[in-house]
Amino acid sequence: MFRKQSKPVVQVEWVVVGLGNPGPEYTRTRHNVGFDLIDELADRHGIKLGTAQHKARFGVGTIGGVGVVLAKPMTYMNLSGQSVAPLAKAYGIKPEKIVVIADDLDLEVGRTRLKPKGGAGGHNGHKSLIHSLGTQEYPRLKIGIGKGDDETIDHVLGKFTAEERVEIQKAIRKGADGIEVLVQDGLEAALNKVNV
Repeated sequence: MFRKQSKPVVQVEWVVVGLGNPGPEYTRTRHNVGFDLIDELADRHGIKLGTAQHKARFGVGTIGGVGVVLAKPMTYMNLSGQSVAPLAKAYGIKPEKIVVIADDLDLEVGRTRLKPKGGAGGHNGHKSLIHSLGTQEYPRLKIGIGKGDDETIDHVLGKFTAEERVEIQKAIRKGADGIEVLVQDGLEAALNKVNV
């Protein structure tokens, strides 16, 4: 009588969240770079984003032996906190171990910036997270999308030009490298990796 081997349970230490909007019309828009970076990490580490709970699509796996949840909130950007707070609670993860990846209008296209904490800076996703988590003390990785000439809403929901997309792909790779350092070696090492 053979017993089916159960998969080892992963002890989750970090929740890595990419902000964006669900639905094909938002795919690869400027506002969805957080989703793109989660996809990059999922591909690199063989983590399937197959679970739909807590108003999110997410997967559990490891990065360099460290247990992580990779998540995309499905609430739309402005309500991201309604997904992230219950997801983090379900895994017993404190805000300082939730890293949030989002677009940033104030950084030029393709620039990356890791911050240990901070205010919303006018970003509705961060506003929702700060409200739902009750703190702004969580690390965030910002990916620059530039200001653009359009109205803000049209700009963030628009697609990158071909030239911008090249820079954004570099930023996504660099950001993913930074997240790997963050979960394995800590915040200080990641700040040195990303913010050079």
